[in-house]
Amino acid sequence: MSNAADHSDHRERLRERALKGGLGALPDYELLELFLFRSIPRKDVKPLAKALLARFGDLGGVLGASIPELRAVSGIGEAVALDLKLLHEAAIRQGRAPVAKRPLIGSASQLHAYIRLALANEAREQFRVLFLDKKNQLIADEVMNHGTVDQAPVYPREVMRRALELSSSAVILLHNHPSGDPNPSSADVTMTRLVVEAGKPLGVTVHDHLIVGRQGVASLKGLGLF
Repeated sequence: MSNAADHSDHRERLRERALKGGLGALPDYELLELFLFRSIPRKDVKPLAKALLARFGDLGGVLGASIPELRAVSGIGEAVALDLKLLHEAAIRQGRAPVAKRPLIGSASQLHAYIRLALANEAREQFRVLFLDKKNQLIADEVMNHGTVDQAPVYPREVMRRALELSSSAVILLHNHPSGDPNPSSADVTMTRLVVEAGKPLGVTVHDHLIVGRQGVASLKGLGLF
């Protein structure tokens, strides 16, 4: 009874601190702990919050982890893992909203913030394409392929086929480097040039290829690589 009461008192104190000082004043482990209160109502979740951060590095890493990766942490069941992924998806959708409502060319800071949220903590390479209309507004953001920890196969004809299906006149290519280093490889440059060439006869422009890592975002266009 005493142990349960201690947990209850701790939860109330943490809630009061959050209400009085604001959520922004809480360290990551307490913010995560506060969220876990709802998923795990009758247990001390501070050790679990700290274990998640130790395993995945930071709050972004926790939310970006896959359900199987989360479940590999002792104390995380399917329901808790799903709750964490719901929080991640909500954050991604919030980040996508301003990107979807304006031309993406000239909105680099918002675009970079969105794609870092969506891709920086992925454990495997993921290749995505932003399909744009004639006003450079977002038509669709689609995953074209999942890969391994260091490669996601890309087929230029599939990118262009989908662009034609969506009546897209331009695309922005995206993929992540799970290593954290966003610098492009020679294979990244070669693939980008192949997609650019595939789009030319179809009137589909490749505006950029952005590579995302925990260390930042690299623009192949900005680097002069195509």
